[in-house]
Amino acid sequence: MQAIRDSAATMQGGGMRSRLVSISLLLVFAVIAAKGAAVALSGERATGGVATVFEAPIKRADIVDRNGDLLATSVTVYSLFADPRAMMDGDLVAQELASVLPGLDVERIAMRLSNKERAFVWIERGLTPRERQAVFDLGLEGLGFREESRRAYPRGTLAGHVLGYAGADGQGLDGVEYALDDRLVKGGDPLALTIDSNVQFSLEAELAAAVGEYDAEAGAGIVMAAQSGEVLGLASWPPLDPNRATELKRDDPTLLNRATGAVFELGSVFKPLTVAGAIDAGAVRPSDKFDVRDPLIIRGMEISDTHPIAARATPAEIVSESSNIGTVKVAWQMGMRRQQEFMSSLGLFERSPIELSGSAAPLLPKPFDDLSSATASYGHGIAVSPMAFTAAFAAFANAGETVTPTLVLDPDRKVRRKRVLSAPTAALVTQMMRSAVLSGTGTRAEVAGYRIAGKTGTAEKPIDGVYSATENICSFAALFPADSPEYVVLIVLDSPKAGADRGRTASWNAAPTAGRVIERIAPMLGVEPRFEDLTRSGPPVRSVSERRSSL
Repeated sequence: MQAIRDSAATMQGGGMRSRLVSISLLLVFAVIAAKGAAVALSGERATGGVATVFEAPIKRADIVDRNGDLLATSVTVYSLFADPRAMMDGDLVAQELASVLPGLDVERIAMRLSNKERAFVWIERGLTPRERQAVFDLGLEGLGFREESRRAYPRGTLAGHVLGYAGADGQGLDGVEYALDDRLVKGGDPLALTIDSNVQFSLEAELAAAVGEYDAEAGAGIVMAAQSGEVLGLASWPPLDPNRATELKRDDPTLLNRATGAVFELGSVFKPLTVAGAIDAGAVRPSDKFDVRDPLIIRGMEISDTHPIAARATPAEIVSESSNIGTVKVAWQMGMRRQQEFMSSLGLFERSPIELSGSAAPLLPKPFDDLSSATASYGHGIAVSPMAFTAAFAAFANAGETVTPTLVLDPDRKVRRKRVLSAPTAALVTQMMRSAVLSGTGTRAEVAGYRIAGKTGTAEKPIDGVYSATENICSFAALFPADSPEYVVLIVLDSPKAGADRGRTASWNAAPTAGRVIERIAPMLGVEPRFEDLTRSGPPVRSVSERRSSL
């Protein structure tokens, strides 16, 4: 009897365990079904079979100009990936995807999906929400989407070389995006640049027009507020569209920022610096006269003038008429040691400290001997970046002090100043450059009312180690308004061509281009026109834009 009772108890216990196991299994299946339903409703995956965990997408901070106008932002995109192991037929999946993603390389994707040893492959990155939905509606197996943050540049090529670009994974690759990557990846408030979009647009438009009009190979332009060092415009041609930059090959010339990442022998724009250094050192007086009638021969090299002066020339006439001979003789008076020290103090012997990666180092003459000293005095045999030269030239607008250039707008930034010239010397040489625009080689840069002071520069272009007899680097460096300088403009044109009614020197191309830039931006910057030259002799001064068709 006892045995019967024990057997019955055992049977009851076994039934209880069976019921508990059944209930547990039902709960597990219910959880799985609930999760499956949630996935199906949310559209997180086209089908099951892919379980990949991603980090949250990086949302970089926006970039804006000095007025708050948006230059770069982050947008949400979707990237399609697959687990080839969860697919029956990779070829079929590739063909189906191509039906809604026309640009897809079917052969390449089919090959990826056929590799069953891989658990993860990218199919296409940067899909729009509409493309994502179209893929999802196919109901294909083994696919998944990753939500990503992708960089977008709503102004296209505007300030493209300044902004640079970011990669598909959110990392800065060039320009400000690369140089200030640590700041941008933190997100938060927008990064404000010193760039003024209106000034930048005008600079880029006139630079592009000049390249077309003068059939130049490339060009660069800079507009800088002299007292603060803030760069209001920085352009390089050919222009760069950051939205498409990652599609370009690494050696594509479009990627080169010629304003900061290239160096040029800029020619006679160096002459005002040489004259200023000599006067400030007491080696030359403004009233001194130099015999510039005969060419100079230095170790077999002849130095002559394109525009010969038939009489003895003062420093002012040497600058205004752009005399190579006179500038060399001024440099001789200054002495080689003081010349090098002065050029070094201007920052011309080092990279520009601007906040961009790839700021180019200068190419300096080695050794810096008597011949190098002579040619460097008028901008030959020494190659510097346009940005480095602009910062040095700004000393004339700052009463003899240089300032560190910047692209980052920071109200609390302390401007770093360095005195390189006395204030009277800076003002005196600025007046010499004003004469160069009124009656010398820079007349085509003049704009009625805006009192431009400046200097042309034409240098033979070095090609494969030999100076070309037919191609030039042409430049024009300007200050305005000359009586109280606030802004610096530099234009550089690579290999502009002569025309039926024009030459190929800077007076014919870089000078009028700078004038047109100033004519457009001066009103934007609040520079009031003042017509102080209406009584001077010669034909009335027209605007540069009016003269464009007659050049």
